[in-house]
Amino acid sequence: MSATTTPPPTCDLLVRGGRIIDPETALDQLADVAVTAGRIVAVGPSLPHHGTRTIDATGRVVAPGFIDLHSHAQTIPSARMQACDGVTTALELEAGAGDVAGAVAAASAEGRPINFGYSASWADTRTAILLGTDPGHGFADLSATLGEKAWQGDLTSRQRHTLTGRIAEQLAAGGIGVGMLVGYAPDTALSEFTAVSSVAADFGSGTFTHARNKNPAGPRNVVQAVDELVTAAEQTGAHTHLCHLNSTSLATVDQVTERITRARERSLRVTTEAYPYGAGMTTIGAPFLDPDQLGVVGAQPDQLVVVRTGERPRDAARLRELRAEDPSALVVIHYLDEDDPDDVALLHRSVFFDDTAIASDAISFVDGHGHLLCGDTTLPANAVSHPRSAGTFAKFLRLARETGRVSLVEAVRRCALLPAQILAPHVPAMRSKGRLQVGCDADLVVFDPDQVSDRASYEHPATASVGFDHVLVGGVAVVSDGHLSDNLPGRAVLGGGAR
Repeated sequence: MSATTTPPPTCDLLVRGGRIIDPETALDQLADVAVTAGRIVAVGPSLPHHGTRTIDATGRVVAPGFIDLHSHAQTIPSARMQACDGVTTALELEAGAGDVAGAVAAASAEGRPINFGYSASWADTRTAILLGTDPGHGFADLSATLGEKAWQGDLTSRQRHTLTGRIAEQLAAGGIGVGMLVGYAPDTALSEFTAVSSVAADFGSGTFTHARNKNPAGPRNVVQAVDELVTAAEQTGAHTHLCHLNSTSLATVDQVTERITRARERSLRVTTEAYPYGAGMTTIGAPFLDPDQLGVVGAQPDQLVVVRTGERPRDAARLRELRAEDPSALVVIHYLDEDDPDDVALLHRSVFFDDTAIASDAISFVDGHGHLLCGDTTLPANAVSHPRSAGTFAKFLRLARETGRVSLVEAVRRCALLPAQILAPHVPAMRSKGRLQVGCDADLVVFDPDQVSDRASYEHPATASVGFDHVLVGGVAVVSDGHLSDNLPGRAVLGGGAR
């Protein structure tokens, strides 16, 4: 009589033999991961599971998918570029959406390769009140008016009441905090910022802020702008997040990080993020790109590059002409010289500052005429954006490897767990992301730690990162064997105020 055996448990997907990294539990060992119905059901060496699909992860790292807190690249082709960079969730939190429910519904209907979500947009709400525009669905809608003075004006008490009421409505609709583009309206009242922070605090949420000033010195400087955020956190109890520490701080990074450290020592919830590039990107009409303002931060007009044409304004007069002709035109601003060791040191002090999340500030790719590339299409080779839109996370992993400033486990923590922890108190979905544990979402990346690297450049930004063999969103392959799939498994991430 033959012996009977118990058949092994089955799962949808079995990832075999990889170096498993879970930064929350400090797990770093060779093991298997079993996935069923979009969730991790087992983690351990030599699991007795049989997978409908199997990934051989020998010689590779298996880690939780990366979470980008700051991505304006909310289109299918741009999100696919981020997927090739290990990103499984990309959130529009700095600019946000004036119509959160509408933005979520539109993205859900079209489909997304990675998870998505939006904050409630202060700037878009202000624009709707002062210009009579319809609330939009994110940065692409908002960018046309960012350079206009009319939306930046003072609000009456009635208008401010309307503003805070509409923001509360967007938080109730699932907004992940409030996106505060204060740097695009630097003359708005501090009391308004505090009032909006109070609304966020009422929802147990926070603000995601482009600080008011970049100036290194003078009566309106970046340190004062950061102090404003800290004061709001102290007075209202709201979580306060400073966007892009690198391009906000520039040469004042030590003073800014000292302020953040002191705030944290007082148990205030002040968090930050950075991207590993010396250049920023925005619309040419932004107030801080006014020629007079550029000089205050030590920049010159020819450090700007108009994305559509490649023009570098030769002088202040030409920059003023370009700002008047099309204030919504995208430009790259080379604040720091990435070939200068001193500038690189400044950049690294931002990127490697304690508990700094990695976030891209990605901008959706456009064609050679400046038109947004959207729909379920493939990016053309000449698509234009900033290289951070394709290479932020791979570049950070490469820098961690080359500099030795942080371990691989810590690098993964900053890309995956830390962003999840920043949001988890007011975003329930984040409590099961950024981790590689039983019961967590099967948002996973499988990559070669020795080869992972960025390839996007300022000249050729639409170049995917390398080294990511597999990227899974809810257990569904978005990248498989290094190649993009057509799958659109991304789901909306909502704030905890959603009714």
